[in-house]
Amino acid sequence: MPDLSTLVALLIVVALCLSLLMFQLITGVPPMSSSAAEADDVVALLRQASLPEQAIVYELGSGWGSLVIALARAFPDAQIRGIEMSPLPYWVARFRTRRISNVSLQRANFYTCDLHDAHAVTCYLMIKPMPKLAALLDRMLKPGTPVVPLTFWFREREAAVRRQGPGLGPGLRGSAALYFWPAHKAQAR
Repeated sequence: MPDLSTLVALLIVVALCLSLLMFQLITGVPPMSSSAAEADDVVALLRQASLPEQAIVYELGSGWGSLVIALARAFPDAQIRGIEMSPLPYWVARFRTRRISNVSLQRANFYTCDLHDAHAVTCYLMIKPMPKLAALLDRMLKPGTPVVPLTFWFREREAAVRRQGPGLGPGLRGSAALYFWPAHKAQAR
């Protein structure tokens, strides 16, 4: 028979797993960490976009904080703002970034956040939220704002620059693209 502390620990683990599943069902996006190589590609594309020195860079759906940390290290004079809805990844990211002065994290639905001050936006989401995100960016961003999605690109929008990464092709794991918003609609082929 397990003791009380074992049962409490088991209940906590089950509750955390259920929380992850619940927020994945709500958002349609599991909390995924970007690899170091993927983060390097995002950073390289943002460098290519020539951000201002004290840029404000948003990561939408910042998850466990891997990309936020890479951005903060690559752009030490920038303000890196991560927005994450799921509580467990948010709190893990808060812990991981607690000593990084140019990072601020917000637990929120990024569709309800004000992004008007963004100098750049990054995200690592899934296919399902990308059309809704494109509409949000159309309303919020200043013309010419760089947007770098990782793996899941904006369909029917033309990317300015692409990096294939370790994936098998455009829009597959590890690939990244740079858009200057509002990205032009892709031409029918």
